[in-house]
Amino acid sequence: MNTPKSPLVMGYEVVIGFETHAQLSTQSKIFSRAPTAFGAEPNTQACAVDLALPGTLPVMNKGAVERAIQFGLAVGSHIAPRSVFARKNYFYPDLPKGYQISQYEIPVVQGGAVSFFVGDQAHTVRLVRAHLEEDAGKSLHDDFVGFNGEKSSGIDLNRAGTPLLEIVTEPDMRASVEAAEYARALHTLVVWLGICDGNMQEGSFRCDVNISVRRPGNPLGTRREIKNLNSFKHIVQAADYEIQWQIDELEDGRAIQQATILFNPDTGETRAMRTKEDAHDYRYFPDPDLPPLVIARDWVERVRANMPELPRVMAERFQADYGLPAYDAAMMTQSKAFAAFFETATQACGQAKLVSNWLMGEISRRLNADEQSIQASPVQAGLLAALIARIADGTISNNGARQVFETLWAGEAIEAASDLARVDAVIDAKGLKQMSDTGELERILDEVLAANAKSVEEFRAGKEKAFNALVGQAMKATKGKANPSAVNELLKKKLG
Repeated sequence: MNTPKSPLVMGYEVVIGFETHAQLSTQSKIFSRAPTAFGAEPNTQACAVDLALPGTLPVMNKGAVERAIQFGLAVGSHIAPRSVFARKNYFYPDLPKGYQISQYEIPVVQGGAVSFFVGDQAHTVRLVRAHLEEDAGKSLHDDFVGFNGEKSSGIDLNRAGTPLLEIVTEPDMRASVEAAEYARALHTLVVWLGICDGNMQEGSFRCDVNISVRRPGNPLGTRREIKNLNSFKHIVQAADYEIQWQIDELEDGRAIQQATILFNPDTGETRAMRTKEDAHDYRYFPDPDLPPLVIARDWVERVRANMPELPRVMAERFQADYGLPAYDAAMMTQSKAFAAFFETATQACGQAKLVSNWLMGEISRRLNADEQSIQASPVQAGLLAALIARIADGTISNNGARQVFETLWAGEAIEAASDLARVDAVIDAKGLKQMSDTGELERILDEVLAANAKSVEEFRAGKEKAFNALVGQAMKATKGKANPSAVNELLKKKLG
C-alpha cells in the first residue's frame, strides 16, 4: 500500500474508513421477483416476500451474485467458494421482517484494494470485504400527507429487498480529499463494470464515512459514522466539519462518544442521530431460510471471461501504447466514455499528450461548469483531433487554438465537409494562421533587432531576460501570428 506521510490537523492525525452501499443493477430484488425501478408510486413494487408475509421464503438472485463476483475480480479480492447469509436483527418501521438479510462472518468478497490519485500522488486503500445484503424500505416524513389530510409519516417499501453490495475499507485514509477521491474511484469502477448505475441522487451509491482523530502514534480514536452521503462534495464538507468538531471536543477535554451522525448540506454541519451500535448489538445468526451460497470455480471463470477491460488495465495500456504519464492515463480512464473520447481523438491526430492536456484542461473545465458529461461536449473527438493537428503542424499557436476552441464550443455554424475543414474555416475567418514565410519573418526580426539595440547588447552581455524581451517584441510585430518556436530559433541564429 502506498502510505504517504499523513497530514496533521492541529497536531491530530485523521483516520477515515468507508462503508459504501452500491445498488446492484438487477431488474428484480435480491430475494424476490419484485422490480427495482426507481420512482414508482410508494408500495407498488413490494411483493409478499418483501413485506415479510407469513409463509414466504427468500430465493437468491443469481444476477446479484454474478455482479458481486465481477466486483471481487476487479479489485483483486478472494471470491469465497462458500459464503453464508445472516440475519441482522434490529427494529425500524421500514424493516418489515424485524431483521435485515446480510452477510457477516463469511462474506462473498474478501480483501482487495482500490487505487487512485490525489493530485499526482498515487494512493491505495485496502478493502476488508464486500458482502451482499438487502436494502430496507424508506420512511417518509417531509411534506407527507396522511389519509386524514394532515401531515404525517409514511412507509414506502419499494426499496425493501433491493440488492446491495456493501463495500468496507480498512481505515487507510487520512484526509477528506483522499476520502472523496477514493469514493470517485470506487464509483467509476462499479459504473464501468455495469454492476451499479451510480446514480447518487437516487440512492444507488451511498457512502457511510467513519471518522476518528488521534495524536500520532496513539491507538485509534473513537469513531463516528456519517451516514448516507450522496455526493463527493458532501463527503469533503461533512468530513472537514466532523474532523474539526472532534478535535475541538478533545481540546476542550470532552470524550468522543461513538455515534451515527447525519450531515446537513444546508448548514454544512453534522449532528448525532443515535448512539452507534456494535456488531454484537445486532445479534447476527445464520438465516435458516437460505442455504450457504456456493460459488464454483468454473462460475468465477465464466464471469471473468465476460469482464470488460478494467480501468487500471486500460490505463496501463495507454501508458504503454501512447506514452502517457501514469496520472494522465488514470484521468483518461475516469469513465468508458471519457476513455473512448481520448482514444478516438488520439488515433485521429497522433498527439496523445496534447489530447490528454485538452481533456484534463479546457474540456473538463467547461463540462464541470455546465455539470455535463463528456458525451455532451459540443467539441467531439474528431473535432478536437482536427484542432490539435493544426497545433502540431504549426498552423496555429496555442493562443490561437484557444480562440478556435471558443468558436467550436459555442457551436457557431461553419459549413465544411470535414472536421479538419471546419477547423481551417475558423482559422481563416479569424485570421489566426501563424506566419510560416521564413523570409518575411527574418525581415521582421531584423527590424526588431535594429529597434532594440539595448536588449541585444544586454543579451550578449549574458542577460537571458533580454532574449525573452526580444521574443516579445517579435511576437508584437507579427501581431502574434509568428510561430514562437521559429522566432526563437531564428533569433538565436541572428544573435550568434
